[in-house]
Amino acid sequence: MYQKQPLYLHKNMAEASAPAVPSTELLEWPKKDKRRILHAVYRVGDLERTIKFYTECFGMKVLRKRDVPEEKYSNAFLGFGPEESQFVVELTYNYGVDKYDIGTGFGHFAIATPDVYKLVEEIKAKGGTVTREPGPVKGGSTVIAFVKDPDGYLFEILQRESTPEPLCQVMLRVGDLERSIKFYEKALGMQVVKKVDRPEQKYSIAMMGYAPEHETVVLELTYNYGVTEYTKGNAYAQVAISTDDVYKSAEVVNLVTQELGGKITRQPGPIPGLNTKITSFLDPDGWKTVLVDNQDFLKELESSK
Repeated sequence: MYQKQPLYLHKNMAEASAPAVPSTELLEWPKKDKRRILHAVYRVGDLERTIKFYTECFGMKVLRKRDVPEEKYSNAFLGFGPEESQFVVELTYNYGVDKYDIGTGFGHFAIATPDVYKLVEEIKAKGGTVTREPGPVKGGSTVIAFVKDPDGYLFEILQRESTPEPLCQVMLRVGDLERSIKFYEKALGMQVVKKVDRPEQKYSIAMMGYAPEHETVVLELTYNYGVTEYTKGNAYAQVAISTDDVYKSAEVVNLVTQELGGKITRQPGPIPGLNTKITSFLDPDGWKTVLVDNQDFLKELESSK
């Protein structure tokens, strides 16, 4: 959602008007704000084909669909529970476009399940492509597998006895892990819920989120030793995160981008037609986040029923 609207690039917000509150106080706002990762948005070449795969192979449900012929695109929201409380995926189909470049920067999504072996067998039986057979991670005990969807997006299947969020990770590669950690802590109020360094495999990861890893969805930021840049492609779009105040949140992001990089790509305000207040920005690696007003988001869900 929200990626089809035009981006209005303005002057640096700090030049346009000084923050209404001191920056030290402003930087405390993300920690107090009511935030949740709402959905990940990405593009697919055949909406019905992807819906069939996700519902039959993963057990997701179609939560809502919409077609916008005047803009020549369709959306479908899928997940394991209601959007009001759970993380979901938003699939976008642009009329006549059947293929996208995923790029080298996007990693995978993850789905937690009590029995990886069983789920993978079911996926195979329905014609799904398994790129890594189930088994413990190298150097650890967690059982995982990898599955590829019809558009080439990878899904890690993770073994967990139980979880309130089966759709539990979005993995993105970054060029400077410490910089990214600082950015997501300061700009979005996230916490490092897990950090792992694997020198023998030459990579480090940081799980960033708003609650412990087994309770919620996290961003898995991955740094491969010596690699500072990745291609973005045109397939994966963004994550959306809720906020109680898009205006104050945008001021915080603006301050943080001046220190660490990135930029605001849409000034805070309502979307024409929907009236949902949003702001969007890029992190230092060019990954996009959209902040969405909490109340407006709930109204949007209600009006779509």
